Amino acid sequence: MLLLGGLAIVALTGCELKDDGDNLVNGKTLFVDKCSQCHTLARADAKGVVGPNLDEAWQRSASDGLGRSTYKGIVHDQILHPNRHPQDDPATGKPLPLMPAGLVTGEDAQDVAAYVASAAAAPGKDPGRLADVGAAKAQGTAKAQSGKLDIPVGTGLSYKFAAAEAPAGKLTIESVNDQSTEHDIAVEGNGVQAKGPVVKDGGTSRFEVDLKPGEYTFYCSVPGHREGGMEGKLTVK
Repeated sequence: MLLLGGLAIVALTGCELKDDGDNLVNGKTLFVDKCSQCHTLARADAKGVVGPNLDEAWQRSASDGLGRSTYKGIVHDQILHPNRHPQDDPATGKPLPLMPAGLVTGEDAQDVAAYVASAAAAPGKDPGRLADVGAAKAQGTAKAQSGKLDIPVGTGLSYKFAAAEAPAGKLTIESVNDQSTEHDIAVEGNGVQAKGPVVKDGGTSRFEVDLKPGEYTFYCSVPGHREGGMEGKLTVK
């Protein structure tokens, strides 16, 4: 989701609503689900690198003398009318994904813009109910069973598992992606380079590989996703 940098100064109430009625909890929830794969926003623990860094965008807006209410309006306009001119990834030369039109609409779009405006480059951490909303970090170890290793996509730029283990030999690696953002799963190391198809909306990225004992890396090969933290260690014994 490609947003460019500004927002009304936010006064949180006990239920985390802005005084003009924007629901920041809803805004953060939607941002984590729809936008964190592409953007960096520290308060949402979002580390995407495909779209603009929203903390930096606000800092530039502030240095230009714009207020947060103005920034909110810019963000809202970018959501409703995203950039239609693709940019190339400087590392690969391939076009970076564009933010889909209509990713969020109506009051939801207002809520997302309000949350981004309140959180961008803001010191500290989100308070109250907002603190309970965020991208879950990869945890634990996936273990192969009956020749198959499942490493599902988590929230934001993460898999559900931070590491994986498998016995040497033929192995089917698969990753179910329930997000609307496209992901795949790939593995590299010890002369191996293999990956499954890019999928979304409940699709499964799957491939078969023959692995020798050693250390490998599993990762998402979609531009920017590995750099955003979507990778882990695969130990084969």
